[in-house]
Amino acid sequence: MKCDRCGSEIKEGESFSYQGRTVCEECYMELGLHFQGCDPWATYTATRIRDQKNLKGTEGLTDLQKKVYGLVKDKGRVTRDDVKLALLLSEAELDAQIAALMHSELVKERSEAGRFYLIPVA
Repeated sequence: MKCDRCGSEIKEGESFSYQGRTVCEECYMELGLHFQGCDPWATYTATRIRDQKNLKGTEGLTDLQKKVYGLVKDKGRVTRDDVKLALLLSEAELDAQIAALMHSELVKERSEAGRFYLIPVA
């Protein structure tokens, strides 16, 4: 049996069902950790901490968050897949970085013609 998401071979009894798809354990973990939406409390907390520490722009971000933000800012709009490919990130790694950037109100996601793009806020 093969994973419907990544195509890797799955041993008998080691598959997971996710939204009607059969996936391997690694894909199941990544899908389960996928950023699911807005968290107003996290945004409030992150922006207040940044304000209290007087952090502007990319100050206070990790190197990887700076890379993701730089890519989004330089291109003006990119898909999540564009960022994953450019920086060689897994879905879970990207979600963690995007969540931090969204909570800090540096990046947001916008739908255009049925596709979602990451765009810089400032």
